[in-house]
Amino acid sequence: MTGTVYKSTGSWYTVKTDDGQVFDCRIKGKFRIKGIKSTNPVAVGDVVDFEPETDGSDSYRDAGTGIIAHIHDRRNYIVRKSVNLSKQKHIIAANIDQVFLLVTLKNPLTLTTFIDRFLVTAEAYDIEAILLFNKADQYNEEELLEVKYLAAMYRQVGYECIGVSALNGKNIDKVKERMQGKVSMFSGHSGVGKSTLVNAIEPRLNLKTAEISGQHKQGQHTTTFAEMFDLGFDARIIDTPGIKGFGIIDMEKEEIGDYFPEFFARKGECRFNNCLHVDEPHCAVKQALEDGEIPWSRYKSYLQILEGEDENYRTDIYGEEDKT
Repeated sequence: MTGTVYKSTGSWYTVKTDDGQVFDCRIKGKFRIKGIKSTNPVAVGDVVDFEPETDGSDSYRDAGTGIIAHIHDRRNYIVRKSVNLSKQKHIIAANIDQVFLLVTLKNPLTLTTFIDRFLVTAEAYDIEAILLFNKADQYNEEELLEVKYLAAMYRQVGYECIGVSALNGKNIDKVKERMQGKVSMFSGHSGVGKSTLVNAIEPRLNLKTAEISGQHKQGQHTTTFAEMFDLGFDARIIDTPGIKGFGIIDMEKEEIGDYFPEFFARKGECRFNNCLHVDEPHCAVKQALEDGEIPWSRYKSYLQILEGEDENYRTDIYGEEDKT
């Protein structure tokens, strides 16, 4: 039988067939060593072939369990470096039409380095990304100006940005319209309001939410595993656990700049075809940077990724150059 993986707990996978049957499936023991270099060989969104297990009466409908035997080729997937195993990757979800990255200015703070790493990965795996600036109802006048600055910066790059509030319903209809007929993934730090926003989009799901930790102003994990849900308006959503960092993996230095759209648009104007936009003369990207056409925060993110550095969580949301 064939179905789509709706939930992954690491050892069991909830698989749903086209006719609505749901099975709890495992993978074959030797499945993990077939060249799959990731911490999770099967991800939410994967289309899989599985063999239903019977309960001894040749009735798999009563048993509801199965063994996954094959993963269909993925149309795309989004991946990050595994937290505990730095040389391995963790596939967050597969076969996605678009991804919404939730961004907040406080409780918790979403750094531009995190945003840029996420966007680079989405570009690399050909997944459309939309930025949702959440908690619009909680900001003062100065913070709202910061949100407008960030949104204008990323719109200039070419990304759609939507200001939302899960609490007062701001632009929820716009997000739902954007989701219709598609598989959408929601991602971001713990505490940015993913589950609350999903509940606002589809109240019947009633996903578990939690308050922000008062001591550290950080989010608490309420979503433990990635899970897909069928919505009532011809859409599917993948809710994911909150992630602190977003490690880049499987990228050559020469290709990283291609995943920054504003860099790629100027690549042909550089003197050298293999320009890394660092020390080379007559670099169109560095010239655009000096002319104020490319934000310094984006260039800093690029250099961090190029040099293989991890995210710096103590960096201010803007570089000093960006405050002028």
